[in-house]
Amino acid sequence: MRLLFCGDIVGRAGRRAVTENIPRLRDQLALDFVVVNGENAAHGFGITPKICDELYECGVDAITGGNHSWDNPEILSRSDDPNLLRPDNFQAGTPGHGNGVFETVKGYRVLVVNVLCRLFMDMYDNPFDSLERLVPAHGPSESGFDAVIVDVHGEATSEKTAIGHLLDGRASLVVGTHTHIPTADARVLPGGTGYQTDAGMCGDYDSVIGMDKDAALGRFLGTLPKPRMSPADGIGTLCGVMVDTDRATGLASRIQQVRVGGQLSGAWPSLS
Repeated sequence: MRLLFCGDIVGRAGRRAVTENIPRLRDQLALDFVVVNGENAAHGFGITPKICDELYECGVDAITGGNHSWDNPEILSRSDDPNLLRPDNFQAGTPGHGNGVFETVKGYRVLVVNVLCRLFMDMYDNPFDSLERLVPAHGPSESGFDAVIVDVHGEATSEKTAIGHLLDGRASLVVGTHTHIPTADARVLPGGTGYQTDAGMCGDYDSVIGMDKDAALGRFLGTLPKPRMSPADGIGTLCGVMVDTDRATGLASRIQQVRVGGQLSGAWPSLS
């Protein structure tokens, strides 16, 4: 099967990049399943029920989150939405769920897991414990799945890379989010897991990681009062990765970067 994972949606520019391009990508790339990270979709912080519906309507199957998952209080009314995930290793008692099993129109079964790293971030529960509990030990197909996708939301490249190696041979795709810059290390690991340290963001790259560059510079330069941060609203780039899986194992046979529109050089995956 063929999977697309898109990195963090940042503000209106990111939403436009996704909603305007996903229908075309689903059609032209013959995608079976699409996941996006939506934790910055609502003006850079959190997500709303309306945005969730817009993403589902354009062809997104599942939305993952991160440290800003519940920043917008109105999304708590949708915390039981089975297609909306937040990190599994949030503290016990946090609304929502950190994993889900999805069935595609072709009958494929896909497990999606979302975890939050701890290095240089708040001290959440250990993501490695969540992953050992949730991700099958013997690969997707032997556990009844056609694909397993893991969104690793974190700052440190070392922590994300370690998780990639931990899950090599167990997941179809392990992909990082949160830093908003696409890394150049998309590859299939030795055990058959597609991996990229960060998928990049869906947003305006004429910015500082999606936020207005003048306000961000003011923060770094110590301007008083501190400028209010808001998302840049130019032409957005959709950033993500496409993975083809092996029918027999559910592991990755190929991973390719996808970049459409905006400031960055384009990357259109080969279908041959």
